[in-house]
Amino acid sequence: MKLVPRMMAMSGVLLVTTTVMAPAFAAEQAEAQQIIPAGTQRPTVGSPDFFTGRVQVEPVWPADKHINASGGLVTFEPSARSAWHTHPAGQRLVVLSGVGLTQEWGKPVREIRAGDVVWCPPGVKHWHGASPDTAMSHLAATGNVEGKNVTWMGKVTDAQYQAK
Repeated sequence: MKLVPRMMAMSGVLLVTTTVMAPAFAAEQAEAQQIIPAGTQRPTVGSPDFFTGRVQVEPVWPADKHINASGGLVTFEPSARSAWHTHPAGQRLVVLSGVGLTQEWGKPVREIRAGDVVWCPPGVKHWHGASPDTAMSHLAATGNVEGKNVTWMGKVTDAQYQAK
């Protein structure tokens, strides 16, 4: 609700009144709600340049003027994993199913399970993927800086993957 002051002169007397204005509805100023039906965005096979093993990447939402982060559902078959990489604005992973592994450069490999949330800070070199015996799916929310959300590096070797 908005009060708008008004001044009027009547017979040499200055009257100050207020007028109640109807609130502007957010729907009149905002875009309409959007629904992207399940299954309408085509999954892709993870590029062998950036992944080892069988990986499926399904776009969930793109970065846009409202949210400067994209979302993707990534499913790794057992032993599949990403290459080493960084994110200029960071990334959150929500493990949806299975058991996975992740590692920051210079630190031990860590196990991640369904329900875990992983924060990958900006510029931190890391990888993530499935455990040797179990597939793993995660939802990745990845921030963007000037249209870029990842810098790929070398592949994770078998020795790095198997390190405990």
